[in-house]
Amino acid sequence: MSNWYLQNGKESDVVVSTRVRLARNIAGHNFENNADSKEKEEILRDVEGIIPKIGYNLQMLKLKDIDDVSLQALVEENIISPDFVEGKDDKKAIVINPEENICIMVNEEDHMRIQVFSEGFAIDELLNLATEVDKKIEKNINYAYSEKYGYLTACPTNVGTGIRISVMVHLPALAKTRNLNKLLQIVNNLGMTVRGVYGEGSKSIGDMYQISNKQTLGITEQEISKNMKAIIEKIIEQERTARKYLTKNSIDFEDEIYRAYGILTNATFLFFIYEFLIFATFPIFLAIGVSIIMMFVMKISKFIKNKDLFQVIITLLLLIVMFLIEYKCIGSIFLDYN
Repeated sequence: MSNWYLQNGKESDVVVSTRVRLARNIAGHNFENNADSKEKEEILRDVEGIIPKIGYNLQMLKLKDIDDVSLQALVEENIISPDFVEGKDDKKAIVINPEENICIMVNEEDHMRIQVFSEGFAIDELLNLATEVDKKIEKNINYAYSEKYGYLTACPTNVGTGIRISVMVHLPALAKTRNLNKLLQIVNNLGMTVRGVYGEGSKSIGDMYQISNKQTLGITEQEISKNMKAIIEKIIEQERTARKYLTKNSIDFEDEIYRAYGILTNATFLFFIYEFLIFATFPIFLAIGVSIIMMFVMKISKFIKNKDLFQVIITLLLLIVMFLIEYKCIGSIFLDYN
């Protein structure tokens, strides 16, 4: 089975991925921010000891044993947080399966951050999987739990269910039609948090945003899931409406695209972030008839002609990355507009 981010997903023309995360702590231990080195080592051993009982072909990898490139890849895939890898603490680890759709961060802000991932829009499926994994762990480890408050966490904003449902959405058309800020403000007022690509404290790149629930206390997991689904479905509807509007009123936007086309096919060097921002509108490019493949062919041909192997490799890698994010969007968009 291939990794989750290489597969097709529901509503993938707008929803890039879905994650469900559970914050859990082990009873009898200080929270991570107050735990000393010895206690963190004990937490690692406690988690490592139950891995065979959980299943899913999980294995523990200590951060100090993972090379920098692999760690960066996990961050780019949004499987682990950028803060988690800072310093490569030898008391931090991940418990992960080969498909990488289950990843438990050990000794992050909480003793365990149980995460499950899927491409596209898959809240119900992931909630079921997260609950299943959580119950298997709870059979073998005593969680820090209060009958009054629920699961106890290092940060008060996670107390209660400890659940955070996050949906990564791609909203280039809403941004181009200047409706994005208004929509995101409405989402925020409805009790959701809007963050950048890499979560808390990060900025949006290429009109991609993480939408997640704020409330974890005094509400059930099922209620959080229901609210999230209703909001994300409305966002999907609004983004698709904006895309259709752009295809009918596309003179200014078409000019912008051809300018980007000129830069991509003629520039000698581009910073990666600039290329990313240009290709963030990839689905709309296709909707108004610009051949993205031809852009890359021409760009690569120029680098080959100039014998610039490094730029050829970088451009090919960029093409692969963008296709991994959006190649399944193409069919959905053409179906919308034909």
